[in-house]
Amino acid sequence: MACAFATAGAQNPHTFEYNKKVANLNDITLSNESTNTEAITPTEKLEKSVQYGIENTNFHPDFLSPNFNPKEMRKIVREAILLAGGGVAILLQVANPGVGAGVNEHSNFAYRPLDRLRTTMTYVYCMAYGTPEEKKTIINMVHRAHAPIKGAGYTADDIDLQLWVAATLYAAGVDIYEKVFGKLDYATSEAVYQQYSVLASSLRVPPEMWPKTRKEFWEYWDKMIDTMEITPHAKNVANDLLHNKESPLWVRVNLPMVRLFTAEWLPPRMRDAYGLKSTKSHRALYKVYMAIIKTVYPVTPKFVRHFPLHYYLKDMRKRMKNMDHIIGPDQV
Repeated sequence: MACAFATAGAQNPHTFEYNKKVANLNDITLSNESTNTEAITPTEKLEKSVQYGIENTNFHPDFLSPNFNPKEMRKIVREAILLAGGGVAILLQVANPGVGAGVNEHSNFAYRPLDRLRTTMTYVYCMAYGTPEEKKTIINMVHRAHAPIKGAGYTADDIDLQLWVAATLYAAGVDIYEKVFGKLDYATSEAVYQQYSVLASSLRVPPEMWPKTRKEFWEYWDKMIDTMEITPHAKNVANDLLHNKESPLWVRVNLPMVRLFTAEWLPPRMRDAYGLKSTKSHRALYKVYMAIIKTVYPVTPKFVRHFPLHYYLKDMRKRMKNMDHIIGPDQV
């Protein structure tokens, strides 16, 4: 799940520039009340991580209500085309040193990439479409899986890391959707932003840490993109992802396309740090692929476009019914 990500001051503006301009022109306050945003100590951060469990609902007091209906968010996450950008989303996540270290040291990513995909998609689909009980089950599984993931200078339950993960899922989903279907109008963009906050809430991110407006979100985003350094941990994950010899044949056959899209969609600074190339021939091929996708995908039958949604939800419910393993420490 990924997209073209813009860095501040880039010569060639990316799709995100549109979102940031609209947010700047139409800066409004969302429905939650802003609280203290000053820096907190590690002890206070830990206390907040414990305090904001599944009851933390951010903009949505009815998050676990049967009446919760994030219909605008659902329009985004149900589209299978979002999976095409999975490489970019993952590399952006592990660019955060804490996330990168956790994934590299505690996940058998190279040998079970499809399990990690299932984990991520099950989580996102459940937060958008699941029943209250299903959401509680998945949230608790995620938190239990995160508990043992810790090391020198990081822990998987760190709310700063969780905020970044949620931010990449929002930015990735919206951007790739707009690349294929066109720009969202302002009202829809605002609704999508508010509704996507449930991904942060369910990861125990306190309400005041999710940027109050889209303008503030892109300011946070640019700061993170401009300051993160690609560590050896992140490079190891990138190599496992983009040059994975342990994947099924159908995955390996598609890796050249994954590498192409990943290189073209990463911010130039990160693309260079990961050692990826964007040549003239690569960019020409990318334009051809995108022209085909923009023409064919929107007219593809919905049962095809939404197949991953229905498949992973069915798989989740089957596993819950049979009490099977859904999410474990090596899959988060």
